[in-house]
Amino acid sequence: MPPGSTPGRRARGEIERLPSGSLRVRVYAGIDPVSKRRRYLTETVPAGPLAARDAETVRTLLLDTVRRQHRRPTAATGGPTPAPTAGTPATALAPAPGAVPSPAGTAGARRRSRRRGEPTLTTIAALADVSAPTVSKVLNGRSGVAAQTRSRVEALLREHGYRRPELGTPSASVEVVFYGMQSNLAVTIMQGVQQVAGAHRLAVGFTDARRQVSEGRFWARDLLARRPTGVIAVHLGFTSEQHALLAASAIPLVVLDPTGEPPLHAVPSVTATNWSGGFEAARHLLDLGHRRIAVISGPTDRLCARARLDGARAALEAEGVGLPARRLRVGHWFSFDDGLHLGRELLRQHPSPTAILCGNDLQALGVYEAARLAGRRIPGDLSVVGFDDIPHTTLCGPPMTSVRQPLTEMGEAAARMVLTLAANLSLAQTRVELATTLVVRDSTAVAPGN
Repeated sequence: MPPGSTPGRRARGEIERLPSGSLRVRVYAGIDPVSKRRRYLTETVPAGPLAARDAETVRTLLLDTVRRQHRRPTAATGGPTPAPTAGTPATALAPAPGAVPSPAGTAGARRRSRRRGEPTLTTIAALADVSAPTVSKVLNGRSGVAAQTRSRVEALLREHGYRRPELGTPSASVEVVFYGMQSNLAVTIMQGVQQVAGAHRLAVGFTDARRQVSEGRFWARDLLARRPTGVIAVHLGFTSEQHALLAASAIPLVVLDPTGEPPLHAVPSVTATNWSGGFEAARHLLDLGHRRIAVISGPTDRLCARARLDGARAALEAEGVGLPARRLRVGHWFSFDDGLHLGRELLRQHPSPTAILCGNDLQALGVYEAARLAGRRIPGDLSVVGFDDIPHTTLCGPPMTSVRQPLTEMGEAAARMVLTLAANLSLAQTRVELATTLVVRDSTAVAPGN
C-alpha cells in the first residue's frame, strides 16, 4: 500500500463519457503525502465505435501501472515509490517500432536524475529568502508572487542552472509559439505539427507572442502555467532569461526557423537551407541573362533573411555582377508593404533593374503591385522571384517563381524532436536543416534585349 493511501481502498478505475463523446478513464493512485490530496492517473480515449473497448484496455493498463508503482522499491529506503501525480495522462497503446516515443504514457512517472552538486528547489528558496512553495509557483507560472520576488527567484534559477528533476503532470498538448501570426506560414506549419502530435493523442495549440508582449504579458510565464508536453517556437527570438525559465521548468523546447544564434546554440532547431535557396534563386536569374538584379531582403536581424541575402550575394559576386548598394533594399518585416514601397523605389532608378529577388512571397506580391503602378510587365519588363512558395504564388498573375520551403515537413520534424525530448531521450541531431527547392513558373523570363 502506498504511503498515505486509505486502508482497504483498492484502485478500480472509472470510465466517464464526456460531452464530446470521448471517454475519460481515471484510476485512483493513492494520497499525496505532502498535499494530502487524492491522486489519479487519467487518459482520454477519442470517440469512435471502438472507444468502449479501448477504454477498458486503458483502464487495465493504468491499473497495472499503479500496482507497479506501489510495488517498486526506492534505492534509498527500500520503500514503495510514490504514486504518480494527480491527473497524469497515459497512453493506451505502445508506440510502433521506430516511431517517436509518446510522452503521454510516462509523464507522471518520468524523472530526471539529479547530478551531484546540482541545486535543489530548497537551495534556491534559501538563497532567495523565500519558501519552497514560492519557488514552485515561479516554476509553474502561477500568480501570488510579487514581481520583485519573482524576478529574484528567476535570476537565481538562471544563475545556478536549476532544472527541475521531474516534469510533473503536463497537459496532453504541444504548444506552437509564433511571433506574429502570418497565416500563410502558420497554418502549414501547424498542419505538420498536428500530423505528428495527433498520432500521439496530443492536442496542438498556439500562442502569438508578439500580441502578448504588446499587452505587457510575459508569454513564457503563461506557458509555465499551462504546462504543455512541449513547446515549438517559430520565428521567435529568445532572451537568455526566457530560455532559462523554460529549461528550469523542464518543458522541452524546439525552435523552428530561429531568428538568431545566441542563446539558441543550446536549443534544438529546425530550419531550411536558406543560403542555398537564395543562391539558387539568383543563379536562375543570371542564367536567364539578367545582370541588373536587385534584392529586397527581409529584416537582417533575422537569421533566415541574412542567409538568403548572403546566398544571393554569393551567386552574384561569383558571376562578377555583384550587388551594389543602390540595388539592395532591406524591409522592416517580410510584408507586402515592404515589396510595394521598396519596389517602387527600385523601379524609379535609371537604368532600373530587370529582375528583383525578394526575401519572401509577400514582398514579391508587393513588387507585382509596384510593377503594375509603374506600367512594367511581368515577366516581359521585369522578372520577380519570391521565397516560401505560399499557395498565393499560383493564384497571382502571372504565377510566381519562388523558392519552396518544406514548411509541413519542418513542422513534423520539430514535433518529432520535441516529443523525443519529452520522453527523456537524446536527439540524434540537435540541428535539422531541410532542403529548399526552386519552383520556376511564369514570373521569370529571359532578360529584355537578350
